[in-house]
Amino acid sequence: MSKVVILSGSPSTQSRLYGLIHYATEQLREAGAEVTLLNVVDLPAEDLIKANFNSPDVTASLALLADADAVIVASPVYKAAYAGLLKIFLDLVPQEGLREKPVLPLFIGGTLAHLLVIDYALKPVLNALGGRHILGGVYAVDQWVERLPGGAYGLSEELVVRLDRSVKELNELLKL
Repeated sequence: MSKVVILSGSPSTQSRLYGLIHYATEQLREAGAEVTLLNVVDLPAEDLIKANFNSPDVTASLALLADADAVIVASPVYKAAYAGLLKIFLDLVPQEGLREKPVLPLFIGGTLAHLLVIDYALKPVLNALGGRHILGGVYAVDQWVERLPGGAYGLSEELVVRLDRSVKELNELLKL
């Protein structure tokens, strides 16, 4: 069974980003993958900021990432870049920490004007971490994700098509 870690750099677990995360999780699990969500916001802030590699939470998170067969990197867009919280965590990942792991970016922002954030802000960092198989990713606009009662999310038809295509590509790489 392939292991996929979804690394969420959102500072809020109420973000519409979780509509994308939940959908991708369901699709991957249906295909037979073991999916673990790693919310960076749940890690001790002081350990992240001070790069405390002796922190049990940081150590466990990095081990989870190291053990993954694939990684989904998810973030909201702020000020034309991914969340600073995500960058703080990525700074702790070993230099070759993403080598031989397919990486699928999932991003959400307020406007299509930030569509290229994946290519120009995230991909260079992933490449520096050894990521060589970075999928095109999915960029969504907030309006494409509706909050529903009970914590569920409704996704636009266009977004579902794009997520299905990207998750299918990841599944094919994992041979699911």
